Amino acid sequence: MAILGETMLHKNELLIRPMNFNDFDVMVKWLNDPKVLKYFEEQPMDLEKVKHKYGPRIDGNHYVKPCIVEYRNQPIGYMQYYEIQETELNTYGFTRNQNIFGIDQFIGETDLWGKGIGTEMIQMMLHYLRNKGATKVVLEVKNSNNRAISSYKKCGFKSIKDLSNNLTLMEWTPKPV
Repeated sequence: MAILGETMLHKNELLIRPMNFNDFDVMVKWLNDPKVLKYFEEQPMDLEKVKHKYGPRIDGNHYVKPCIVEYRNQPIGYMQYYEIQETELNTYGFTRNQNIFGIDQFIGETDLWGKGIGTEMIQMMLHYLRNKGATKVVLEVKNSNNRAISSYKKCGFKSIKDLSNNLTLMEWTPKPV
């Protein structure tokens, strides 16, 4: 597995690569799919909104690192990682950032839901973040998203806090090597 940003993460038929400007159209498609939006905390987005939100991230002018997940050489989903910012530390109940990262992800091709791809892509990202020195990785998930919660638990996440808007904060801590 290679380092993200320099090249990409690759395992079996899955590839996680940095998002680029050519990915805007597929993001518009996914961010207008009602099945995806049911679980992802976004409103439908047109091309201009996608460019406005994700352009600075692609350019490196934002703390969030955007990625596209490919399966069998086709884009199938989105993933991002970031160091938890000071404002979120208090919300989550952490006293200071001890190399705590956050991740968010979705599979935009809904016909691929329930096939274990999400679990594998999360495990790939956790391996990468552990190598970056992450002491914890956190994510927010809708309480109604049972499929995602099951996947996160398979990856070693534990529910640690109920948040507003029917969200749960889940945390992963790497096992000592």
